[in-house]
Order: sequence, then C-alpha cells, then structure tokens
Amino acid sequence: MTDILPPKRKGQVVVLCAPSGTGKSTLVKKLREEFPQIGFSISCTTRDPREGEIDGIDYSFLSVEEFNDKLEVGEFAEWAEVHGNFYGTPKKPIEKMLFKGMDILFDIDFQGCMQLMETMPEAVFVFLMPPSYAELKSRLEGRDTDSKPVINRRLRNAMKEMASAPKFEYWIVNNDLDKAYSELKSIYLAGKNRPCSNPGLLESILSTWE
Repeated sequence: MTDILPPKRKGQVVVLCAPSGTGKSTLVKKLREEFPQIGFSISCTTRDPREGEIDGIDYSFLSVEEFNDKLEVGEFAEWAEVHGNFYGTPKKPIEKMLFKGMDILFDIDFQGCMQLMETMPEAVFVFLMPPSYAELKSRLEGRDTDSKPVINRRLRNAMKEMASAPKFEYWIVNNDLDKAYSELKSIYLAGKNRPCSNPGLLESILSTWE
C-alpha cells in the first residue's frame, strides 16, 4: 500500500497580549530560543529604543512621518497608539511566513490584539496577567525606564485591559516564570494540531478508505 503524503500544514498565528510590565517580552524570548523556527512579527514603533534593543530585531524604529506614510498606503495588519507612541505590524512578512507553513508569534499591544481578533479570528489568543496590582507596580518601577506619570498611566491602562481578559482563549498568570513559560509552550504545541492548522488532512486520510 502506498502512503498518501499529508497536505501541507498551514502556519498558525499565536498572539500574546499583556499589560505593560507583565513579562511578555521575556516569555517571547524563551519561546523563540526553544523553537527558533517560529516566525516573529517585528512591529514598527515610533518610540525611542530602550537599552539593549536593536533596530530590525526587537522593533523597526520609525519616525512619526515614516509610520504615517506606511499607514496611509495600508501596510499594517494592525496598528495602535499606545502611551503616546504608535505601533504597527507590517502585513507582507506575515503573509509570506504563513504561506510557507511557518508559525508566527505576535507580541503586540492590547489595541492591536483587538484588531487581530476581527481580522484573524483563527489565531490563538493568549492573555498574560500579573499576579497582583502591587507586583505589577513594583515591576514597572523596577524597570527604571518610565517617569511616575507614565507608570501611573500604564497601571490605569492595565486595569482596562484586565477587564477584557474574557475575550481571550487562554490565560497565563506570570507569577513564576518557569511555570508561565511551560503553559505558553503547551498552548503553542497544542495549537499546531488544530484543524484550521491542518487543512485537507482529514480528507487526505479519508481518501485512503476503499
């Protein structure tokens, strides 16, 4: 009997969203280190680079004028203004990676995530939470990158974002980094076996029935 090759797998999109200071970037880095084949959506932003961030790797850092030019010609899959800065995800790299069957990880802000729920409903949406208000405040202050008014604004926004957590498929509380990463990894691996990630697989197996 000749085996029938399964159809080409479709790349899945995993969207990780969290209030600022929750530890999202750390978890993204760990997942990409273990699964380097995951495509990463590099966002464009008009904010200044933080210490250690590299243009074209962490973000594509643009001027407001450059960002608006891209926005006007429809280059973004999603975009938002967050804490006085603009963020956006370019469409073309995403389309190319999905076509090749690559999985894609989105590390985006809350507003952009809400847009993707409308435009990419088949994506896996994960909400990362802080264990408490006090812990989130401590983390934001500990970064020593923002002024007190900015920190207070981030905390107010976090309250609003937490209220929308029921819209997400999965919740992770980042109280213990190793545990939070294990949960994110499990969600990613499980998503690879969803029917929408394997179009035509059932039909190809059923075609072997005589």
